[in-house]
Amino acid sequence: MKKWLLYLLIAAIVGLILAFVIGIMLPNLRTTNNVAPINITDPALIKKGEYVARTADCVACHTTLGGAEYAGGLPMLTPLGAIYSTNITPDKETGIGDYTLAEFTNAIKHGVRKDNSALYPAMPYPSYQIMPDDDVAAMYAYFMSAVKPVNQANKASELPPVLNWRWPLSYWQVLFSPKRDFTPVSNDANVARGQYLVEGPGHCGSCHTDRGIGFQELALSDDKSGKYLSGAVIDGWRAKSLRGEHRGLGTWTTEELVDFFKTGRTDRTSAFGAMAEVVEHSTQYMTDEDLTAMSAYLKTLSPAPGKEVTLPEKKDLTTQKLLDGVYDSRGAILYAEYCQVCHRADGKGVPRIFPALDGNSAVYARSADSVLQITLNGGRMPETPHDRMAFTMPEFSHLSDADVAELVNYIRNSWTNQAPNITTTDVVKMRAFLAKKPTTGTDLPPDLTVSEGTKGAGHE
Repeated sequence: MKKWLLYLLIAAIVGLILAFVIGIMLPNLRTTNNVAPINITDPALIKKGEYVARTADCVACHTTLGGAEYAGGLPMLTPLGAIYSTNITPDKETGIGDYTLAEFTNAIKHGVRKDNSALYPAMPYPSYQIMPDDDVAAMYAYFMSAVKPVNQANKASELPPVLNWRWPLSYWQVLFSPKRDFTPVSNDANVARGQYLVEGPGHCGSCHTDRGIGFQELALSDDKSGKYLSGAVIDGWRAKSLRGEHRGLGTWTTEELVDFFKTGRTDRTSAFGAMAEVVEHSTQYMTDEDLTAMSAYLKTLSPAPGKEVTLPEKKDLTTQKLLDGVYDSRGAILYAEYCQVCHRADGKGVPRIFPALDGNSAVYARSADSVLQITLNGGRMPETPHDRMAFTMPEFSHLSDADVAELVNYIRNSWTNQAPNITTTDVVKMRAFLAKKPTTGTDLPPDLTVSEGTKGAGHE
């Protein structure tokens, strides 16, 4: 018996060594050195690269609130611990100043660092992989010639020992990030452009597509499963389904989507959480043509399987009670005390100032995570030049768990809203999550988009 144990131990050690050697070698199968030389000081190329970087949302991923642009340090939660976005300024000591174009391309499109080790799978290289080499080269020119170098050391991840090893990630890449090219689903050039922006540089699936046991996106493009962009919970936010069901984009028009991407708000809703950062740093800078293309593509997506295409009609019995001062529940009392002055008795809020609660899919989503987090932790609108002011919602963490549950259930099921109820246990879990959530010198919800982490979701 002892011999068998010895043989098993030797086999395990040999197997681990073999797995390690193969894991170290696998990135070589993904990388390339076959890139054409470019002039990184070409003004036209730099300008193009800046726009591509905006479409790829790089600044929101690699910038902390109040920190230097692209210097990294943004915390991103994973089930195993926090990791931090890296410094991608052209600083030669702490940034990417020593990267060649080939090494930059390998990191962006293939998830392989300069030292030939794999990047964490939350880096959206499975999406960036379909970007043309010309666009990546333009980004390289922009980062090397127009971004200010910042000497800021990268933060070590908080992943536990063994689980923070890099070489096993090479196997993840083989399983979940195979090489692929962009395949348009429509002959309409506008829709195809929108599909590319959503599926590629915009990496919308990083937040809005659910992930599997290996933290892989369950779909990288639209397929028969209908899982692509069907919604996910990430960093404590519910990233809404971007498909055609009622709780997704079924009630949105193309024009409303364009307005939302450009300004971060519509007459009935606004971006919050990490989506506010996406609008603030990325989509507001995109051309109207590209925003229209993205919106047109999203509106072609069929409803997600198993989700309600429409909801039953419901008569508003809430507004008149509030106007008459009839508070027939604890939730009604709390709403009148803390919410009504901004969001009004009819739950319609004030267009482009205070978001509506009635008919807002962020509110009546099946998951209440977003409503819970913004109630307990507050939030802010994105700042853009399209509206005169941006508004901040205060936190209401001082309310008891029971009161938060009562208030959230009241809002999610009043007026015409219909949503599953939550319990105090859900509130307790969210408080515990927020207590552990890394911050960057602010109590406002940090963004979770990344280059070495997961993009945060913050809107429904």
